[in-house]
Amino acid sequence: MKFILRRIRYLGLLFPLTALAQPSLNGKSPIVESYIREGLTNNLALRQESLEIGRVTESLNQAKSLFYPRIAFNPTYSVAAGGRRLEFPVGDLLNPAYKTLNQLTGSDNFPTNIQNVNQLLAPNNFHDTKFSVSYAIFNTDIQYNYLIQKQLLSAQEARKRVVENELRYTIATAYYQYLQTLEAIRIFESARTVLNELARLNEKLVSNNVATKEVVTSARYEVSKVDQQLAVAQKNRETAQAYFNFLLNRDLTTAIDVDSSLTKILPESKENLPDLQQTALHGRQELTQLGQSLEAAQTAVRLNEANAKIPNLYVGGSTGFQGFGYTFQNQAYVVAQVGLQWDLFRGYEKRSKIQQAKIQTNALQTRIAEAQRQIQLQVLQAYYDLDAANQSLVATQSGMTNADQSFRVVDSKYRNGQALLIEFLRYQNDRLTAQLQHSVARMDVLVKRAALDRAVAVQ
Repeated sequence: MKFILRRIRYLGLLFPLTALAQPSLNGKSPIVESYIREGLTNNLALRQESLEIGRVTESLNQAKSLFYPRIAFNPTYSVAAGGRRLEFPVGDLLNPAYKTLNQLTGSDNFPTNIQNVNQLLAPNNFHDTKFSVSYAIFNTDIQYNYLIQKQLLSAQEARKRVVENELRYTIATAYYQYLQTLEAIRIFESARTVLNELARLNEKLVSNNVATKEVVTSARYEVSKVDQQLAVAQKNRETAQAYFNFLLNRDLTTAIDVDSSLTKILPESKENLPDLQQTALHGRQELTQLGQSLEAAQTAVRLNEANAKIPNLYVGGSTGFQGFGYTFQNQAYVVAQVGLQWDLFRGYEKRSKIQQAKIQTNALQTRIAEAQRQIQLQVLQAYYDLDAANQSLVATQSGMTNADQSFRVVDSKYRNGQALLIEFLRYQNDRLTAQLQHSVARMDVLVKRAALDRAVAVQ
């Protein structure tokens, strides 16, 4: 898992603004779900996957088209000059004999002007205009290739669902990132209000000669530090808003609806880890994708085995006109064909292809086993991450309550002249730190819950 961390440093505190997550609380946020549906419709990366499915679908249609007969119109016309010639002295051989026969019979029944044959072998002024039909009665390549394309299409559809799962995760995380920046701004604005009140109080104390001027400058310095952190938080809010809108493929400055209920979450009850792992093994589309690829590889093994043992049978025919001079008189012909193709020996090429396909099958089986182990590990890590986040939420809630109570006591003492400014600032800083930590812990529960749902493939 990858996390996007944005941090604000205040008095030694590293404040992570967000991490990638998918929204899947026990009660799902309708606002987040609405944005996810919008993202699944408009996201450009998901559109690319849809286009890829379209491309593979056309490959399947092409494989299916091979089951139909092929009809072609093939007219040709040849003009030739030069080259080898066929020469045969048929006139020199027959004319004297026929002349003698005519003399013996006293007639002209036998021709005596036969010309010698002197014919150009390359056909000159010759045409062949025909329609050809061919149909594969039995062809293992066509049959198995169609099955392979169907399985590859199923694998591509599973890949799209993988991308959808990742996109759900990313969109929800970007939304939590935006909420985190709003929460940070609220906390810093609250702290600035407290410190501004402190500065005004100190100014009154100085004007009444109850305190010296450094209490005013110290308070103003603290205000300036909070202003700087607030400026960073506002910049992060704009960045988070733009990133979220980018995922939804809309204008980067579009306003984002806020689900305030997500800032009031409570720790969740623990679920059964083995059940979650089994659910993941049955639901993760990565395994479906690999399974379809494995089936395609196994079909390729059967294809190559069939090529080595089974011949291909086809029928065909052609009809048209051919002859010298481009005319269609007394030149018609019809040809019917039945063909068998069987490669008896090709230098052990087929045996090598069978072995290659089996190796690919074994490799995919190994990848599936590895993916199953990785998924179980991902679920386990996400499960214990969520458990730790729930415990952290409880701890930070207690810490924030105690820090707030301590600050209120010190605030009252300071206003009554019973506490020093340094004590007031320390407890104010402690309260600010506790608020930030609790804000982070609340969003971290959302993040870790989303990570678990992503690992289990919960929709």
